[in-house]
Amino acid sequence: MAWILLLAAGLLEVGWSIGMKYTDGFTRLVPSVLTGAGIIASMVLLSYAAKSLPIGTAYGVWVGIGAAGAAVLGMLVLGEPATAARIFFVCLLLVAVVGLKVTSGH
Repeated sequence: MAWILLLAAGLLEVGWSIGMKYTDGFTRLVPSVLTGAGIIASMVLLSYAAKSLPIGTAYGVWVGIGAAGAAVLGMLVLGEPATAARIFFVCLLLVAVVGLKVTSGH
């Protein structure tokens, strides 16, 4: 169950990180409220997952999902450059996330 919570927390991190792009520096009410709610929900789920997972693993996987997801959505949705180098490094992030899970002992 902890891994499912951690995956949900990571996906919420992707959502709130992309959401920050739409807040205009937290000057737009609705995107700001949704982004803030995403941050809180993501942190709460991370904290529940960390009850039974090692914190280094939980935090590393959470950050990895968020960073890779935000980078991919940035390329697909926000028109950010999708160079071979960027795609390679996103793949490295995903390898690291899988590596942390495999070596966590859970």
